[in-house]
Amino acid sequence: MKKELRAPTFFIVAGEASGDLHGSQLMIELKKINSNINFVGHGGDKMISAGLRVIEHINKMSVMGFSEIIKHLPFLFGVMGKTLNKLEKLKPDRIILIDYPGFNLRLAKNCSGLSIPITYFILPQLWAWKEKRIQVFQKYVDQSLSIFPFEQNWFEKRGVPTNYVGHPFTENITPELTKKEFYLKHNIKTEKRIITLLPGSRQQEVDLLWPVFYESAKKIKEKEDVEIVVGKFSGIQLPEKKNVIIEKDDIYAAMSYAQAAITASGTAALECAVMDTPEVVCYKLSSISAFIAKRVNKAPFVSMVNLIVNRKIVTEFLQNEVSVDNIVEEVTPLLSNTNKRKNMLLGFDEMRRSLGLPGVYKRAAESIMKKTSFG
Repeated sequence: MKKELRAPTFFIVAGEASGDLHGSQLMIELKKINSNINFVGHGGDKMISAGLRVIEHINKMSVMGFSEIIKHLPFLFGVMGKTLNKLEKLKPDRIILIDYPGFNLRLAKNCSGLSIPITYFILPQLWAWKEKRIQVFQKYVDQSLSIFPFEQNWFEKRGVPTNYVGHPFTENITPELTKKEFYLKHNIKTEKRIITLLPGSRQQEVDLLWPVFYESAKKIKEKEDVEIVVGKFSGIQLPEKKNVIIEKDDIYAAMSYAQAAITASGTAALECAVMDTPEVVCYKLSSISAFIAKRVNKAPFVSMVNLIVNRKIVTEFLQNEVSVDNIVEEVTPLLSNTNKRKNMLLGFDEMRRSLGLPGVYKRAAESIMKKTSFG
């Protein structure tokens, strides 16, 4: 007779859209191993659909930049206190932290007295800045799961055993709609090329980038026969504009069927590269945050596309470089079969080969279950 598995409880924390996606897929794989698992914590709609009993939604927790975080500190302190109280009462079998280092590293440290083992999946970019935070891993995190090949060596050189499970984008990230269906949905003529704007998944990021992205695309449209599509993430507000197509349900389709994209630095930029969509990557913070970031950031690039292969594949514009003239000059050659476009696509192929094999969430889930003892 098959032994009935006990229902373990995992407390899982994601704080932004990408973490919600990765968290939901990890939860699905964990449930394949033990269908009785209970998930409690912070996440978004995807994690809720996968079975999360949510405490705080990512729409409230997603904050970027140094000065911006300061404004949200009272709220985040409140969430931290609520989280620690819940952990003390719930006594879960394991805490799973996904990216979101500003909150998650403090949580790992603050709950050290509770004797709950901690997994960190999608490690913070300590190799770029705030290397001293490695002490949190050394003291409080008992399992580190990396998604970038170079991270394993970096963390292990600093005394943190790390398991490289591969990158989630080796999974089959494909649009729900075919190209024909997408064009029909938005009444786009089949011969038209698309420029997709991806101004970000956080409202303050969008507020800084959207005006420049829109004006750049509008200027390109004056000379090129293109349609402007915007990939709009959940919870984001955009001002209404003429001749702009909004796609909020199938953002992968907006990425995949674009001739080129203007992208905020982050997950979307990497997704475009995986889907072979040439792009220009932009990164902009408030003046105070940018001042601090410039002095603490040790990485040679901001885009993970470039960081993975350690050379420039996509053009990056930072802060004041994020201008209409710069973006138009870089994007226009990507709309036709130029050497610039061909070289970028070759670079994307090189980058994809570095990301490992499919099965990332499955490997991560198996590692977590092997590491966890259910008393």
